[in-house]
Amino acid sequence: MAQTTVYIKAERNTEMQADDVFLKDIASLYCDDKAVLARAKAIKLHTFHEGNETRFYISMTEVIRLVKETVAGVEVESIGEPDMIVERVYVEKKRSAVEVFKILLVSLVCFFGASFTIMAFHNDIGIVDVFGKYYELVMGETSSGFTVLEVSYSIGLAAGIIIFFNHIGRRRLTKDPTPIEVEMAIYEEDVEKALIKTASREGKEADTQ
Repeated sequence: MAQTTVYIKAERNTEMQADDVFLKDIASLYCDDKAVLARAKAIKLHTFHEGNETRFYISMTEVIRLVKETVAGVEVESIGEPDMIVERVYVEKKRSAVEVFKILLVSLVCFFGASFTIMAFHNDIGIVDVFGKYYELVMGETSSGFTVLEVSYSIGLAAGIIIFFNHIGRRRLTKDPTPIEVEMAIYEEDVEKALIKTASREGKEADTQ
């Protein structure tokens, strides 16, 4: 008689708005036996309590133990992450004044920071003098400082930024992720790995025994 196998593909980080954490919330499960699959999905892993920590850590070995205890005689095969983080997220329907202030502050810092960087770079390489010499060399007259070179360079700089960041307002130029999205994904992955290592080192991983 063939033994029933439960396949589990867990995500490294899961955000939840509910207090109760079930196995189905943090992983995709597959099993030929629908009854076994339903029982495995319904396994409760944790309950968040208001005022306590908003992160919950659990390893796949603990998940496998729980599944085997809940459904006797099954084999469990993990095809996902070995360690998982579950975060309890509290969503406010209306943005608070503090949140709006933070958004405005970050937007201003990014805008003026980028502007200052571009101006400092241009000043460092003396781009005004370079354009002036090119204009005088080609046209045979002194540049006024506002010529076709400056205009075309400004348009090209703006177009280059738009193409590089792959966005015009809320519209995406292509389906590829933007450089910021790629860097944020790398950053989030590094943070998740660090959180899991810290939790394991400090013994904060879930033990439901």
